[in-house]
Amino acid sequence: MSATPTTDLKLPPAPRTLADSGLSPLYVVEHLAKLLFLQGEATLAELSALCRLPHTLLAPLLAFMRDEKLLEATRYADAETTVSFSLGEAGRARARDALARCQYAGPLPVTLAAYRAQVARQRLRDERVGRAELDAAFDGLTVRPSLLAQLGAGLNSGRALFIHGPAGSGKTFLAEHLVGLLGGTISVPYALLVDNEVIQLFDPLVHQAVDAETPVQGLERHDAGDTRWQLCRRPLIVSGGELTLEMLELDFDHHARFYQAPPQLRANNGLMIVDDLGRQRVSAQALMNRWIVPLDRQVDYLSLHTGSKFQVPFDVQVVFSSNLTPETLADEAFLRRLPYKLHVGELTEAEYREIFVQACRSLGLPYTDAALRHVVDRLHGDSGRPLLACSPRDLLSQVRDLCRFEGQPLVLDEARLNWAWDNYHGQAATPPL
Repeated sequence: MSATPTTDLKLPPAPRTLADSGLSPLYVVEHLAKLLFLQGEATLAELSALCRLPHTLLAPLLAFMRDEKLLEATRYADAETTVSFSLGEAGRARARDALARCQYAGPLPVTLAAYRAQVARQRLRDERVGRAELDAAFDGLTVRPSLLAQLGAGLNSGRALFIHGPAGSGKTFLAEHLVGLLGGTISVPYALLVDNEVIQLFDPLVHQAVDAETPVQGLERHDAGDTRWQLCRRPLIVSGGELTLEMLELDFDHHARFYQAPPQLRANNGLMIVDDLGRQRVSAQALMNRWIVPLDRQVDYLSLHTGSKFQVPFDVQVVFSSNLTPETLADEAFLRRLPYKLHVGELTEAEYREIFVQACRSLGLPYTDAALRHVVDRLHGDSGRPLLACSPRDLLSQVRDLCRFEGQPLVLDEARLNWAWDNYHGQAATPPL
């Protein structure tokens, strides 16, 4: 997917009026009351930085709150933005009531309509990947050319990919390297407002902010952008055997009274890998059925605890990875929605050698043809175990670890390779002499 320079992308434009923000004056007043209740006191500039609206939009609301005896100025200064405010008794009562309904007190949320429009503007499906980008993403890795061609075509289709093969064949490793093809940056809102309910969306564990160390300044400037959004790199989410159907729905905190977004919503405009499909506590059939509508129509449906159901965009490159074959996991109706099924299997001896040499180089072990022949002919050959992509590094790492423990130079010999092989496969490992 063609990379776009970070500097070419900006946050959505800053709202010039409160109506532009999509929020009602009452909602923002209650949010300000919550912030002042939790902060004790704050200046206009500080409140602007906390809720991420320009102070020119907040000043009239603070004046209204003063007129209604909800707050008072506790410290005066020459500049309007440096006057400190705190809540009066009526304001504290208002804040307690607002916190009882929802304890969210971060940057002000954006509307669902604004979110839908922004996701459409930065669609992953509009990106294209060429041979040069694919080769660059997998540079230095041993991947069969035919498999790379399938990956490239699958990514350009915008359809989900299904990667299957035996454990240790490198399926997850292959899928995770696709993130190198996710070019450019996107704007991610800190939170959404749906039917007056807050859904926290930005997750620093998922969304890599491109300006995380830049202080929030100049919020009054209209060219600064709407800082209720964060500029991020396209996200990557990996879910494994822990994934359940409940995790794909909104997570409502009954104490805090607001929601956490499910992983597929956080992954919008990015990549989501469903690893170890078939190993989850829920049946693979039920899990796959949950994805039919999003994959087919590029929309998802979520429900609030009130019973209200709403539509969100689904612009996610989904990669399913499994040790099981496609036909054992889903019916024909679902498999038609997965036109790209990539099998990652046993390596050829030449591919195994290439990975073995790379592993020796990265671990600092001296490569020898004799060591490779011993591993391929004796250890793999005599045991009948297939040549899989995970084996060289896993095996050679144990040799390195043993050499370090013994205080010996890093060396590959048959005794240490035999010890590492037996140890790796859970057999009685004979200490090398």
